Amino acid sequence: MTERHELRFPKIKLRARERAGTVEVWDELRGMWLVLTPEERVRRHLIAYLVSACGAPARRIVQEYPVSLNGQPQRADVVVVDDAGCPLLLAECKAPEVELGQRAVVRRTVAQAVRYNSVLGARYVIVTNGLRHLCYEFADGAYRPMTAFPVL
Repeated sequence: MTERHELRFPKIKLRARERAGTVEVWDELRGMWLVLTPEERVRRHLIAYLVSACGAPARRIVQEYPVSLNGQPQRADVVVVDDAGCPLLLAECKAPEVELGQRAVVRRTVAQAVRYNSVLGARYVIVTNGLRHLCYEFADGAYRPMTAFPVL
């Protein structure tokens, strides 16, 4: 990571180590070390926020949730499932350098999340780069922008 942006999430404490010149962070949910990329940093903060502020039980958060689009395997960054194991929230995390203020980037990034959600059918879709959070509720066949993260 060349530049560190101050993310618009509450500060969290990451368990980190350096290995072979690469910084890794501990993923408590999966019980493994991951390379700390800018996107991974956003994902760690988003997951902590979903648990602490939105009420998502950690046991219901699935990372790299498999999605098959036109027979091609894809992965949604973060999915929160409900009591029955059905997707409730889908989130795509981007690096802070990804400009979610530019229309073309927003259109492309949200389109990716919507494609995944066409298979998953989650009620909420979030796209974040850690600096800007785009939250939508899917109801009656349409995506409606939300002014805040949903309470789960």
